[in-house]
Amino acid sequence: MATDNGEFSFAGSNGNRNAGRNGLAKIQTHGKKNEVCHDDSSAPVKAQTIDELHSLQKKKSAPTTPIQGTQGAFTPMSEEQRQKQQLQSISASLASLTRETGPKVVRGDPARNSETPKVSSHHTTAHHYAPTLSTSDSSLKFTHILYNLSPAELYEQAIKYEKGSFITETGALATLSGAKTGRSPRDKRVVKDDTTKNDLWWGKGSPNIEMDEHTFLVNRERAVDYLCSLDKVFVNDQFLNWDPEHRIKVRIVSARAYHSLFMHNMCIRPTPEELENFGTPDFTIYNAGQFPCNRYTHYMTSSTSIDLNLARREMVILGTQYAGEMKKGLFGVMHYLMPMRQILSLHSGCNMGKDGDVALFFGLSGTGKTTLSTDHNRYLIGDDEHCWSDNGVSNIEGGCYAKCIDLSREKEPDIWNAIKFGTVVENVVFDEHTREVDYSDKSVTENTRAAYPIEYIPNAKIPCVGPHPKNVILLACDAFGVLPPVSKLSLAQTMYHFISGYTALMAGTVDGVKEPQATFSACFGAAFIMLHPTKYAAMLAEKMKKHGATGWLVNTGWSGGRYGEGSRIKLAYTRKIIDAIHSGTLLEANYTKTEVFGLEIPTQIEGVPSEILQPGDTWSDKKAYKEALLKLGGLFKKNFEGFLNYKIGTDNKLTEEILAAGPNF
Repeated sequence: MATDNGEFSFAGSNGNRNAGRNGLAKIQTHGKKNEVCHDDSSAPVKAQTIDELHSLQKKKSAPTTPIQGTQGAFTPMSEEQRQKQQLQSISASLASLTRETGPKVVRGDPARNSETPKVSSHHTTAHHYAPTLSTSDSSLKFTHILYNLSPAELYEQAIKYEKGSFITETGALATLSGAKTGRSPRDKRVVKDDTTKNDLWWGKGSPNIEMDEHTFLVNRERAVDYLCSLDKVFVNDQFLNWDPEHRIKVRIVSARAYHSLFMHNMCIRPTPEELENFGTPDFTIYNAGQFPCNRYTHYMTSSTSIDLNLARREMVILGTQYAGEMKKGLFGVMHYLMPMRQILSLHSGCNMGKDGDVALFFGLSGTGKTTLSTDHNRYLIGDDEHCWSDNGVSNIEGGCYAKCIDLSREKEPDIWNAIKFGTVVENVVFDEHTREVDYSDKSVTENTRAAYPIEYIPNAKIPCVGPHPKNVILLACDAFGVLPPVSKLSLAQTMYHFISGYTALMAGTVDGVKEPQATFSACFGAAFIMLHPTKYAAMLAEKMKKHGATGWLVNTGWSGGRYGEGSRIKLAYTRKIIDAIHSGTLLEANYTKTEVFGLEIPTQIEGVPSEILQPGDTWSDKKAYKEALLKLGGLFKKNFEGFLNYKIGTDNKLTEEILAAGPNF
């Protein structure tokens, strides 16, 4: 039927010239003569083959910003020169120290053969070192450098070449860290040389296990040889510390896309302009985690070794693919480098109010550090690692490394929503078909983790810097039930409790242990500190005094009896306490002093029942309370004995002052 409005019509098939094949009606269009309904034709594609077509799909994105010249002025540098300079720097990083030579490095994925000659043709002098007579076969091969790849490119590499890499339902990259699903602190070594033997904390209680320079170089050689034997390695050039005045340039050389994406998220991501001016890194990590160390090497106690050489500014990883070793290794480096600049490095969370008031949160696992520092009414500066300099506070990292076990949207919506494209989820279990992650499943490990850029948290403050802290909050989950929900600390008490780093949790009920277990971790992060704890404590006190910060001890544990008898202090009450600290109202409260610990306790806080503020009042059995209080005081005293042999200053007055701030019987 013909229509007047230019719609389709179907002509009949009875001998009509418009009939289609098999007598079916032919579709016609009615409109102006020669006009077509929809014209999608355009200039033909300039490609003769499908490969050429694919090459048009990718937009060329060579940076064009000029590089800083020797005279301080900006001198234009060609892309070829810039790339050559960059490859020389990477080649020098990968050079063998014994043979003074390394592989010829070229950019790009070896799978894309067409891209290789283009780069290598102008790259004839790849190394700073002159070739020696002892040239090995490894120096004749090409090693392809996958340099600062984007998350999308790293996804492709992981899924194509790394077994156990999958995209989850929410777009995160699920991956496996191999046999090690946590850090190996007993396999971590630090080179003891003429400088570090006097500077670093060695001996009982210290996390620093010594090794000599020669052994480090043996392991470095093993790691570099392994990396150079591969067809391709991933190289990340990034920053640590958001304070531009004190930032550190780090280079991570790794064999896995997973490790490259993890560090892309955890370190600070440079802009293309910053990358052009990157130059030589201040610190380099060689992650050869798939390859074991030689167990016959001196100091080795297993096939895993994580080695730090502070003089060479290098770190070597052998025999563990757990990505957290890189994060915490760099944190240890910052704990050494920053105090040398009179900057305090801190294992803490940090947030800032709308008026610019900053709070630091210290606490061991299970104390609520992450939960309490994540506050929708405040900006998040960072969740784990910070520096306090004359400029204020700054986050060391560019991302967050959150625990995933039993994660739920209701309890931790920010972390839940951050697990999306670009995020790495480690060792989680997911449905084979839907790829939905089951966060309660501990089949691989209980230490399931997610690493994502800090920008994925909605109220993150970018850049992650803030003014000097007003409040320093020390969190303890006291399962003995004797510490008050909150107490105001003097400077000496802040130092004492900071050095102690106390929390107490249940040891577990498998073997029938009913007694809470006290845990002490110096500076709330003993595994990562490099200097003696009293050095960090003295710096903390000095900065708090200079900038008028107040110290607080907040117990998020038990009240009215120990674990199993009393009850855990409600999170709602703890939040009210934290709010009162932030607003400054708690400074104006009336205080009473406790026995044994000598802590100052407020008599009332808005929204918190006054009867829970005094721990002794909540126990029905006063004798049992006194016993528990004395027991905990004794544990504090015993732990602190390990720090008494270290003197601060010539007269040792400060050490005595800190000691006097502890429990008094």
